[in-house]
Amino acid sequence: MADYHVRILPDNKLITLSDEQNLLKAMTAAGIPLQASCGGRGTCGQCRVIIKEGQVCSTDAGTISQEEQRQGYVLACQSRPASDLVVEVPAGTKLGEHRVLLGEEQEARDARHGEDAEAFVLYGDNSFPAVELPVYRKIRLKIPQPTLDDPADDWGRLTRATRGETGIERLSVSLNVLRDLPGVLRDAGWDVSVALAEKDTWQGVEIAGVEPFSSGRKYYGLAVDIGTTTVAAELVDLETGRTGGARGTFNRQSVYGDDVISRIIHAEENPGGLEELQKAILETVNDLIKDLAGGLGIGQADIRAAVCAGNTTMTHLFLGIDPAYIRLEPYTPAVNNIPAVQAGQAGLHIHPQARIRFIPGTASYVGGDITAGVLATGMSETDILTLFIDIGTNGEMVLGNNEWLISCACSAGPAFEGGGLRYGMRAMDGAIENVRIAADGSTVQYSTIGGGAPLGICGTGLIDCVAWLYRSGVIDRGGSFAPHTSSPRVRDACGGKEFVLAWSGEAGGGADISISEAEIKYILRSKAAVYAGIRSMLQMVGLPFEAIERVFIAGGFGRYINIREAINIGLLPDIPVQKYAYIGNSSLKGARLSLLSKSARDAAEKIAGKITYLELSAGNTFMEEFVSALFIPHTDLELFPTAARR
Repeated sequence: MADYHVRILPDNKLITLSDEQNLLKAMTAAGIPLQASCGGRGTCGQCRVIIKEGQVCSTDAGTISQEEQRQGYVLACQSRPASDLVVEVPAGTKLGEHRVLLGEEQEARDARHGEDAEAFVLYGDNSFPAVELPVYRKIRLKIPQPTLDDPADDWGRLTRATRGETGIERLSVSLNVLRDLPGVLRDAGWDVSVALAEKDTWQGVEIAGVEPFSSGRKYYGLAVDIGTTTVAAELVDLETGRTGGARGTFNRQSVYGDDVISRIIHAEENPGGLEELQKAILETVNDLIKDLAGGLGIGQADIRAAVCAGNTTMTHLFLGIDPAYIRLEPYTPAVNNIPAVQAGQAGLHIHPQARIRFIPGTASYVGGDITAGVLATGMSETDILTLFIDIGTNGEMVLGNNEWLISCACSAGPAFEGGGLRYGMRAMDGAIENVRIAADGSTVQYSTIGGGAPLGICGTGLIDCVAWLYRSGVIDRGGSFAPHTSSPRVRDACGGKEFVLAWSGEAGGGADISISEAEIKYILRSKAAVYAGIRSMLQMVGLPFEAIERVFIAGGFGRYINIREAINIGLLPDIPVQKYAYIGNSSLKGARLSLLSKSARDAAEKIAGKITYLELSAGNTFMEEFVSALFIPHTDLELFPTAARR
């Protein structure tokens, strides 16, 4: 076994690896993770790098063309060093080199999506107050001093005063607080601030700290959305409810696969795989915490509570809980309602005694992120029949109102996150997000996120692309290229035909950006899964599409989707566009609500217990609906009257 030095450009970082290590794993370990939606199996083609100097041993070229091979392109996951190397990472290949858009950046981008003016952006409509018994709070207590007539112990005095002020009966305390309690009470003249940390509904409240009232030290909470693709966090002043900052980034687990099943398999089949995945997500969240605390000029120990929302697999991996049985029939997770844990025990870099709460989930594939979304929309508090859809790596949806809620999850695959396509990419700078194609397929108009040269195409662009390819006559209803198309952009490629969206001269990566017939059909399978899930729920409760009064679309992808084009390809129901509303990151919104409001926390537990989970693999309904939805927009055009007219 030989060791070689590898210099990574443009970071100019030097790493050492053996001839038995592939470049993808070595670069990930060195803090330079690459996009690899297939988990390093060589099928997605996203971890391409350029060998500038030296030799590699590559087992498979994957989707890299012969011209690209002549330019030095290889797949990092399939390449091991055979000498010292200089490796260049092309723009758009490195995972996390572009920030996830949040806050004002999102709103600025929303303004560019004005074509669906009838579909509006909803920033949260719920009945919970801004700050109402947050998970961590401080109260001022003036405690009567002990006397010969009243010689009660210090802890008894503290609990008596706390109960009198708050009405809380179930109080506990840590050993560290008890050790310091006598001195703190007397040094403060019995005028103190008492920190109350809610543990769980059934565990009561812990007295987490006692200090002199005059200290005036501020304290913060953290809301976290642990997404399969992206992770977002918001730092909140727990006294005022004001946001101190928000950050988003890509989940570093993505190098082990784009979807939860790939990551569960990695945890099962690789020694130390579960630990690798837990380390990756903790590093992702802890880096966000460091940035947020630094931006506000506070210490990370000033963060005294956290509420996390994520799908069932993500929360298992975050805590290092074995997720194996989530993917095995009858699909049973280790836990749906996770008890609060201490940050130090979990590895989160905030105050070590801070409590981390998790929004409860319902089932293996309907987790706390969906509960948080239902909470944020307020749909469980109204009699309006509402459909909530979170389209990401999985398609998760909830139908119902204040009387009943039914949910399901379908494996949409990573297509709408850009995964599984040669030039697919997440919604970041350089991604084609809007597409228009001329009637004969000869010319293409597009726009990219950031306005620069295109590097690939993201989910919103893919929906536009498929819709316009069909509208222009380049493809038929089944996604196949028309046999006699005259478009100069349709050409033969390895394994079939493809359509060129951007020629190499205009593309940022120096190669043509194209979409193949196989990839188009892959997108149709993804949209069919989502639509079939919605139809299956409606059939379960015996309701038509017309009964739906409101539709919330959540998630980073859902925020920018062109509603009309999504209806045109059969992804979303053909109901009036005015009924659709964007909710943005509803998982983060729900986590923030729960951080600040006991009413919200109680409501989240009620929602999770109220949702009836529909297992789509049971029976034939979903599969029949799925097969029917594999065409543009559907085999039954009566379900899409306005799309058919267009």
